[in-house]
Amino acid sequence: MSIFEYNGSAVVAMVGKNCFAIASDRRLGVQLQTVATDFQRVFKIHGKLYIGLSGLATDAQTLYQRLVFKHKLYQLREERDMKPETFASLVSALLYEKRFGPYFCQPIIAGLGENDQPFICTMDCIGAKELAKDFVVSGTASESLYGACESMYKPDMEPEELFETISQALLSSVDRDCLSGWGGYVLVVTPTEVQERVLKGRMD
Repeated sequence: MSIFEYNGSAVVAMVGKNCFAIASDRRLGVQLQTVATDFQRVFKIHGKLYIGLSGLATDAQTLYQRLVFKHKLYQLREERDMKPETFASLVSALLYEKRFGPYFCQPIIAGLGENDQPFICTMDCIGAKELAKDFVVSGTASESLYGACESMYKPDMEPEELFETISQALLSSVDRDCLSGWGGYVLVVTPTEVQERVLKGRMD
């Protein structure tokens, strides 16, 4: 078994028209045993920037704490929030620093940049970035997420349609993966507001 599959996870981010959505499942398990059904995998960095961390849960929490620390230092020094592109480079550098004993996480970064242009990217555990214009996925359910997103995604969706699409993609994908599931957590971020919703899914 890969260490990335120890806790099980599913994270996906999708781009809409001047908005983006990021979603994750809520299961925390130890291999096939479910430990918690309200586990948080999507974290806020600032109002228009979020990170989803799939992989080993303990490393995800440690990495998030380090990133918050780095971002707060940046805010104090620069007196502004970090752009998504800059933050992606920071995460990449932080992971590559530990390449010989990495954090077992695969982050997904989603944010609104200049002129409220959505930015999404994912990387592997040593910080190799993969930028995308449509959607990015990570976690144990990533294969079925690719298939669902590929068939459901269309460009320039409005926030409500984007929510519907990402929710359906997430729920149908985690049903095909026994290590993730137990409902979902979806954030839709527009230039003016952040909508936070919890999905009910199959409880098995």
